[in-house]
Amino acid sequence: MEHGSWLTGTLVYLAAAVIAVPLAKFFGLGSIIGYLAAGILIGPWGLKFVTEPQDMLHFSEFGVVLMLFLVGLELEPKRLWSLRKPIFGWGSVQLFGSAAVMLVVAVLFGLDWRIALVAALGLAMSSTAIGLGVLGERGLMNTTSGQSVLSVALLQDVAAIPILALLPLLATVHAQAEGSAWVGAAKAIGVIALIVFGGRLLIRPALRWIARSATPEIFTAASLLLVVATAALMQTVGLSMALGAFLAGVLLAESEYRRELETDIEP
Repeated sequence: MEHGSWLTGTLVYLAAAVIAVPLAKFFGLGSIIGYLAAGILIGPWGLKFVTEPQDMLHFSEFGVVLMLFLVGLELEPKRLWSLRKPIFGWGSVQLFGSAAVMLVVAVLFGLDWRIALVAALGLAMSSTAIGLGVLGERGLMNTTSGQSVLSVALLQDVAAIPILALLPLLATVHAQAEGSAWVGAAKAIGVIALIVFGGRLLIRPALRWIARSATPEIFTAASLLLVVATAALMQTVGLSMALGAFLAGVLLAESEYRRELETDIEP
């Protein structure tokens, strides 16, 4: 990439955000609406400063990953365990209830049930970035409503594992699809187990060793490495990178370096 185009792109992104977000806040719309408006304004359907949105996709995804890592740091494992009922209760009702209604409607309109099921499950998912972003902005994350929204978001991320395993079974070639689906599900479970047990056995001692160097920038680099590594592991098996970062955050919520990690990652 040319230096000029890189600088021009950075200038456009920052200028759009600096102008749109304060305006949205001034009109009481919230910063999320401001960011969306800025993206529409400079995107291919606006002023066309950005003609290939895919070029920015990875940056936006990484922002969600960092946000979920910070959310995980705020949730100690005991507290997360206390949310098990709303996660599997309200979360299941929202996801599968919404999907069931849309599935029935789609089938009644003559859509093949396989296509209808895939579409219903996809449409039943919500945006973790927007939902949790609005809650955090308004200081509602620790309220009852905020915890309910978080529970639904977590259930959706967890449900992605069996849903992704189910999709190949809906293909026309069932024999090969079934085998690949079970292999994919096994890989997903293995990666999650690796993050959970590896986090308890390896990450904390590694952070203690790094902290002994008394070099703040290295600890910051280690924090980013941790987030990127867990996200990359989840991506290798086709799962949500944000879920991996969230799990890493929860595992470190009780560590002595929780505040340092928050300071390093938080913008």
